[in-house]
Amino acid sequence: MRYMMKQKLFSWGDDYYIKDANGEDRFYIDGKVFSLGNQFSFQDLAGSELCFIKQVLLSWGQSYEIYKGDQLWATVQKELFTFFKCRFEVDSGSDHVEATGDFLDHAYTFTRGDRPIAEVSMQWFTLADTYGVDIAEGEDDILVLAATVVIDMACHAGKD
Repeated sequence: MRYMMKQKLFSWGDDYYIKDANGEDRFYIDGKVFSLGNQFSFQDLAGSELCFIKQVLLSWGQSYEIYKGDQLWATVQKELFTFFKCRFEVDSGSDHVEATGDFLDHAYTFTRGDRPIAEVSMQWFTLADTYGVDIAEGEDDILVLAATVVIDMACHAGKD
């Protein structure tokens, strides 16, 4: 499935709209303004929360937790020492996915083992951050999209 994730240009907090390949709105990411660390509510268009993303403040490096309801669903951890590439581990208990990006942090591949499961690339020449996200059939779209939000925040914090 192909998505376009675009950050709202003028908003309190980091808010995103996610559109499908037909340009229809599918999801909304609501960045919480007054919170310790970055926090996001990943919602469907009716406003129902599908997951909640929260930055872990006391950790080595950038780390985020993704919750479904009250249950920890996944953690996303930025690897501290990498040269010329950015690497993130997405751990959801029994499933382990790695996201590796280029030096400028604008293109990523999510892999499970040696198999690519998603591709993310940033569109240039746009006023707001805009990402194209291609997710392989049968993968968890919400988890990949939530991890993409985390990667944007971890790599581009303080860019505004």
